[in-house]
Amino acid sequence: MCNTIELLWANNRRNISCTPEGVYEIIPRFLKRFHHHLILKNVKERSYILFHPANNAKTDLQGCIAPVNYLSGFGKGLYSKDAMKKLLSLACPAKDRKEQITLTIKSQNYENYRTL
Repeated sequence: MCNTIELLWANNRRNISCTPEGVYEIIPRFLKRFHHHLILKNVKERSYILFHPANNAKTDLQGCIAPVNYLSGFGKGLYSKDAMKKLLSLACPAKDRKEQITLTIKSQNYENYRTL
């Protein structure tokens, strides 16, 4: 569906680490500040991990996850707003149908990127 970019692993420290391995519920929501976005629930020792548009993990993310259509470099991607629209077009109707949406994160030592 899309790729994702995140910060590197930093022992799950708030605002500077990628999300730890696990299975997480995803909830679509809207806030004035972030507009339509997704939030991960029940991340151990963390809160407010969002899916929101960003094209550079290092400069645009603080512990969140950004969907991108194409990976363009280490922690960089292209067309994040388009990828986010695609995710929301699936997640919002699923929420309306009261379906649970989950994300499974697994580390792969040979990859620096995660694919959603």
